[in-house]
Amino acid sequence: MEDNIKLGNPVFNKMMFVLDKGITEQNHRDYRYENEELIQISKGIWAMPAYMKDNDDFSMFFIITQIDDGNTVVAFSTGEKKDEQFSLSNPMITGKGLNLLTKHNKDRAASILHFLNQISKAAEGNWRIVSE
Repeated sequence: MEDNIKLGNPVFNKMMFVLDKGITEQNHRDYRYENEELIQISKGIWAMPAYMKDNDDFSMFFIITQIDDGNTVVAFSTGEKKDEQFSLSNPMITGKGLNLLTKHNKDRAASILHFLNQISKAAEGNWRIVSE
């Protein structure tokens, strides 16, 4: 990534992390973050907690799915609890989600960025700039 495209900068909102291959029953455990594991929440849509704290109303989840152009992307959704119902927000692109998380917990956002960069270093995904 270019030097000015950094976590917390507005331009980072346009960064999307794209995996080289899709998530399957066979490989989903390869993408564990801390003690969390991807679970399939709908056909072709995988989710995993990225940030959840008991003393914070804000929560964020990884969402990994294939988009219209055939690429498998890492997006984020926030968790929303209304009464006893829990749902996920509409997904947001990777950079926008990490910038939102930075406002709540900079260390966790940096940890997730490091996690994604490790996937990139393993040649299993890459960052791309997209237009929203």
